[in-house]
Amino acid sequence: MKSLEIKGALRTELGTKHAIHLRREGQVPCVVYGGEAPIHFSADTAAFRTLAYTPDVYAVTINLGSKSVKAVMMDLQFHPVTDAILHVDFMELVDGKAVQVDIPISLMGVARGVRNGGRMKQNLRKLSVKALPMNLPANIEINISDLRIGQSIKVEDLKKTGDFEFINSGGAVIVSIATSRKVVADEEEDEDAPEASSEANEAAAEA
Repeated sequence: MKSLEIKGALRTELGTKHAIHLRREGQVPCVVYGGEAPIHFSADTAAFRTLAYTPDVYAVTINLGSKSVKAVMMDLQFHPVTDAILHVDFMELVDGKAVQVDIPISLMGVARGVRNGGRMKQNLRKLSVKALPMNLPANIEINISDLRIGQSIKVEDLKKTGDFEFINSGGAVIVSIATSRKVVADEEEDEDAPEASSEANEAAAEA
């Protein structure tokens, strides 16, 4: 999992009034859950550019003066009009304590069904994973190269490559290939079959 650091300041005054004041000063109100008690802090808006505009999951080290906390971002709220960051929730990463995190899906390759004119539909772009902090994957890679028209890949079809557990229902469809008007025949290529001689081809044509 990728990592980054954020420098913040502990918040002693809470509530909507103080949160509005922080935002006016270019600060984002934040909370870290999952530890002995919630940790309220604020950080400069620029510190969240990487977290806000990437699908990747980061292990974040939050430096709060003499105190440092390792966490993962769980929720980020934007202003509905200006898209300014309003609030960020983190989950503290504690050694030996499992956490549940949404991990992005990376589709690898081009589906055979798409090459034959089918239409790909991706139902899920993230999967909920439960694991110890050290075992959280950066992403879930799924090879779709052999996926044909009418086929799909479900959560239960995935092979785990680490010490983590999928929380999503096994029957949940991740990606599927539907038919379309542009579909062409999908014929198997038999590479082991010997090539017919030109004489045989001519004889077959005359027959």
